[in-house]
Amino acid sequence: MNGIMRHSLLKIIITSSVSLLLSACMMGPNFHKPAAPKTKKYTSKPLYKKTSSSPVAGSAGNAQYISITKTIPKYWWRLFHSHEMNAFINEGLRNSPTLAQATASLAQAKQALNAQIGTLLFPQIDLGGSGERLKTNGVSVGINQASSTFNLFNTSMQVNYILDFFGKQRRQIEQYAAQVDYVSYQVTGVYLTLTSNIATTAIASSALDAQIKTTKALIKADRKILEIVKKQKRLGGVSYGDVLTQQTQLLQTEAKLPPLEKALAESQHTLMVLLGRLTSSKSPPIIPLSKLHLPKHLPLLLPSSLVQQRPDIKGSEALLHAASAEIGVTTANFFPQITLTGAYGWLATTPSKLFDITSSVWNFGGQLLQPIFHGGALIAEHKASLEAYKASYASYKQTVLEAFKNVSDVLRAIQTDANEFKAQSLAADAARKTLVLTKQQFELGGQDYLKVLNAEEKYQVIVIDKIKAQTARYSDTVALFQALGGGWWQPKKVVRSK
Repeated sequence: MNGIMRHSLLKIIITSSVSLLLSACMMGPNFHKPAAPKTKKYTSKPLYKKTSSSPVAGSAGNAQYISITKTIPKYWWRLFHSHEMNAFINEGLRNSPTLAQATASLAQAKQALNAQIGTLLFPQIDLGGSGERLKTNGVSVGINQASSTFNLFNTSMQVNYILDFFGKQRRQIEQYAAQVDYVSYQVTGVYLTLTSNIATTAIASSALDAQIKTTKALIKADRKILEIVKKQKRLGGVSYGDVLTQQTQLLQTEAKLPPLEKALAESQHTLMVLLGRLTSSKSPPIIPLSKLHLPKHLPLLLPSSLVQQRPDIKGSEALLHAASAEIGVTTANFFPQITLTGAYGWLATTPSKLFDITSSVWNFGGQLLQPIFHGGALIAEHKASLEAYKASYASYKQTVLEAFKNVSDVLRAIQTDANEFKAQSLAADAARKTLVLTKQQFELGGQDYLKVLNAEEKYQVIVIDKIKAQTARYSDTVALFQALGGGWWQPKKVVRSK
């Protein structure tokens, strides 16, 4: 057979194989995304359209408006109008080892998929060569011939190709691709968690710093009260028990300061780790709570959009897809597997004759493997894949339920925390007015200074509660964007919503 004929035969075999492959069926179910929940709301009660507003300066007392939309901002943190927070998140996205690890894992998964595609879908072609010195005896093949010694050189190209008639290889590729999707959504989840944690940690540091300053002012007021009570004791105006009572009050207030300072240090250390910094480096600046803008308009995705955007739901869907493809793999295992093999090369006793046309050797062939009896293993594997799909589907449904709960909890928190902040703001305003009135009465001689200090103490205590309520509103807003998926799917040019 000359070279042209061999080339034509190889071309016919490959062309026929590809044609058969394209016309072959794929065993197992074709994956379809689960239907979105048939609901247009997250809570059983009607959703409020706006929250309470509070009589305070700045944006902290804003009423927040909830509006149904199909999209949310990609860079949602910019809605807080804080250059420091923007810088924190940008630094974290650049330097976070956690995000770098997740990104590298995704790149690894993609390359593993490419390797599987090359192995399972394409012919495996290898070029080999060998050289050896042999001594043979004709008796070994039934010839009465003396022993002979000679050299043998060989080079050949070998082809091995599995015809994917029943789609096993394609289902395996589908399974690997779904796993890559899962890793991709894990990266998105890390991105969303990182940006949300940076924002909430920065807000927590701001709140703790404000509470520390207010607590120090409260300690200062308590010390002044104690000094006055001690003077009154020396003059016989009060008892020693009154002194002890005020001293206890001071000590209790001072005891509140170390835990706040500890919490602030831990919050700053957490923020540094999120930014990819060593805790021995310079601490990031604390954003004054008054410098954070509370977003006025909050987007809310439809439930049908939520299941298409939240990374944890999409990741669970990818695992469900992989489980579906596995059913196809285990189904195809029942059917024949056909393998085509071929080799073309040269065999000679001297290197100079290795590539002569008279030294050429070749072979083409095929193998068929049809499972007959495996002790029930193939049936068990198929049933296991069906049960694995059921488990993945149940896990997907649970993920959706948890996502709805997450959004519902945040929506309720946004409303109730706005109400609490309003109440605390009114209480703080009333305490401030009481303090002003007490000071005016003191200046006119109608009250002693002790009354003034007591009024100031009560005011500072309420201010701390107000700070906590204000912080909750900022944290709730971050939690909402996180619960909705964070807008990761938006193009980079989309920076904010109106």
